[in-house]
Amino acid sequence: MIEERDYIIVGQGLAGSALALKLLEQGKKITVIDLPAENNCSRVAAGLYNPITGMGIVETWLAKEIFAELNHFYRAAEKKLAAQFLFPQSLYRPFQSAQEQNNWMAKTADKGVSQFVEKVYTNQHYANMVKNPFGGILLGQSGYLDTTAFLSAVQQHLISNGCYSAEKFEIDKLVIEPQTVLYKNLKAEKIIFCTGVDTLHPYFHWLPIRKLKGETLAIELTNHPETILSKGVYIVPTAKQNLFRAGATYSLTDVSPAVTIEATEELTAKLDSLLNIPYKIVNQQWGIRPTTIDRRPILGAHPKYSNLIIFNGLGTKGVSLAPYFAKQLANWLVGQGEIQREVNINRFKPLYSRS
Repeated sequence: MIEERDYIIVGQGLAGSALALKLLEQGKKITVIDLPAENNCSRVAAGLYNPITGMGIVETWLAKEIFAELNHFYRAAEKKLAAQFLFPQSLYRPFQSAQEQNNWMAKTADKGVSQFVEKVYTNQHYANMVKNPFGGILLGQSGYLDTTAFLSAVQQHLISNGCYSAEKFEIDKLVIEPQTVLYKNLKAEKIIFCTGVDTLHPYFHWLPIRKLKGETLAIELTNHPETILSKGVYIVPTAKQNLFRAGATYSLTDVSPAVTIEATEELTAKLDSLLNIPYKIVNQQWGIRPTTIDRRPILGAHPKYSNLIIFNGLGTKGVSLAPYFAKQLANWLVGQGEIQREVNINRFKPLYSRS
């Protein structure tokens, strides 16, 4: 018996979960198809969000809009799902040199950056915890999302509303018709792929979505930092007492499905250069993030099949990008608003014509 839906969503990572909540909010009938992998990058991620990025000390792209939606979305989701998963917390970033200290002091005069700065320290403020001979900067509007708690709460909500199918998506079972799609016993207006690096073939194989492998360490600390720490490596709390997530590595070349000794050594060296307190490595995890050549997500319809939609390429910033662009995509799907140029799939149309 055929069951009719407005939309089928493939993948229940950060992108698929945010989009599912937004479409349900609009009263749409959906089915989310997902079989969580052991190393799903959304579940492995530390969930860190931070409005200031990179060595260039710059405001994250669209920081004002994205971080406003981030807080609104996750707080509303916590209320709806009766769960807690968003934890705002200041982030302390030690200066690596006197030059970096001077650069930051100058940057605090920039309105775009200064709104996120809580305090600049020129002395060793956290010397009992971290090695910071040049001081450091305390950033606000940062924090972390317990991604496992969030994804699990969304999954339970979908199950209780009859919107979830725990199965591996089989692309060969998809039938594309002029106005609808069919998948097994489901008929929908559109199907939306939120599957990261998976299920790009055969329809979206031409998109420049690259595999970016990241590895993290779970470490045990008996002395707790007052803030999130970040200097070449971040240290973020977890749901378990005394357990922190430290990471992450970035590799476009080694995308093997396993942890590596090279990552262990890299992260350990960075932890040793940051921490003044002992730590114990508990375990190591890996995940594959979907990233793009221009570091912008990809949203929109397939150039030939308008009922095939993609929401992908969130890269390392899935926690902050997913709510904002899920809202944009959900509105576009129901005919309200447009997909902005920087993330629209149309920017890669020339690649499709050559594929």
